Amino acid sequence: MAELSTIARPYAEALFAAASNDKTALESWSALLSEMAQVAGLHDVREALNDPRLENRQRVELFSSLLKTSLDDKARNFIELLVENQRILLLPQIAEQFDLLKHQLEGTAEALIFSAFPLDDAQVNELLVGLEKKFGLKLKPNVTVDPSLIGGVRVVVGDQVLDTSVQARLASMRDTLTA
Repeated sequence: MAELSTIARPYAEALFAAASNDKTALESWSALLSEMAQVAGLHDVREALNDPRLENRQRVELFSSLLKTSLDDKARNFIELLVENQRILLLPQIAEQFDLLKHQLEGTAEALIFSAFPLDDAQVNELLVGLEKKFGLKLKPNVTVDPSLIGGVRVVVGDQVLDTSVQARLASMRDTLTA
């Protein structure tokens, strides 16, 4: 999927540059892109937008009508640009790239925490304190239970992975023994 991210990045960067001077605009674009990404990710929507019988104007109207949020001129122009360049289905990647830029500006990042067992709030907060020191960022946790880890946790922050799970240790032992 790196190829799609590469195509989506210029759109996200352009939107971010236009909105980064105003915190309110940044938040509203982030929310709108998230909604657009959800709609564009639906199978039926993807099929409808790929229908060769539709003109670009019809695609814009169709997509706009599926959104709960009313669109201002800038948002409508953005959708028209995406439809014209046949990039409307890249909205999930554009939203992801936009959020990465937003987090970078704020000095924050999302921490995907995979745990073998459910973690309570106190455990998550204790883990976050250590992770924030390690990564030097304010982290927003997203905790998922993954029993296949057997024990421990795996943390993903951006492109960095910290894996202290039993599964990872067993894999390391296996590699050592077979080498």
